[in-house]
Amino acid sequence: MNPTDLFALLPDMAVFARVVDAGNFSAAARQLGSTPSTVSRQIKRLEDALATRLLERSTRTVRVTESGAQVARFCRDMVSAASGAVDAAGQLAGRPQGKVSVSAPTAFAKTVIHPLIPGFLRAYDEVDLQLLFTDHDVDPLADDVDLVIRLTEHPPQGLAGRRLGSVRWLLGASPAYLRERGTPAQPRDLLQHDCIYLGETADDNRWRFRRGTETQTVDVKGRYIANHAGARLEAAQQDFGIASLPEFAATDALGSGELVQVLPDWNLEARAYVGSVWLLYPPNRFLPPKVRVLIDYLIEHIDKAA
Repeated sequence: MNPTDLFALLPDMAVFARVVDAGNFSAAARQLGSTPSTVSRQIKRLEDALATRLLERSTRTVRVTESGAQVARFCRDMVSAASGAVDAAGQLAGRPQGKVSVSAPTAFAKTVIHPLIPGFLRAYDEVDLQLLFTDHDVDPLADDVDLVIRLTEHPPQGLAGRRLGSVRWLLGASPAYLRERGTPAQPRDLLQHDCIYLGETADDNRWRFRRGTETQTVDVKGRYIANHAGARLEAAQQDFGIASLPEFAATDALGSGELVQVLPDWNLEARAYVGSVWLLYPPNRFLPPKVRVLIDYLIEHIDKAA
């Protein structure tokens, strides 16, 4: 194939890499700002030029053929190289500008990340920021997101990352509630209290505690169940009981005295929304200034907020 024909195929190769990562034409078209029919024609043109079948098509999904998998690997490398070239140019330009996106678990995004955004936008007035609130795992390589914040003890391979801290859980109640009902001294004392718990699984009311080598498990009950940390916090502040909360959601209320930590010498062993906080991003050698400054800003501020 002569260079002219090869250069003409480069856009189709980039589209093919996106289709493989997205899993179907419709998702790829949305990410590319195109239409499924246009994307399909580009893939057909690439198949004709390479004289091989790259995808097996169905109504909703596509399956990569054996030869397609080999071609996709090189197409991804091509896109990565192009991204590196753009990033290198941006690095040399040195001025953060353009849109940068970051995703984070919903409660963490609302409580920890969102309050930091005004300061970032004031510091970098040529950068626009998109914050995605989602409890689904986002892949920055496939989902067109620059940065991902994820709670995990096992960050995925193939991504660069920084550990920003950890999330632990605690119990909190209002001073008025504790004056009226008393303050528990042991986890088993919670059996005499209204407790506000997650309620996403059948045994979310089974709270497990550890203090050194000692453990206690208590099946709590209460009048209000909510699978949102902010809702449980507000219910506790309004004297409805003792709430289970991620520490980051309770920090301000504890500091102001609106909330009192209950059983502070016991560790509440949560099973979800707990663990190390990781900031993840594609392992590009050159990161655009807009991404680099957001990484540095979050690293500097998030551990203080969390």
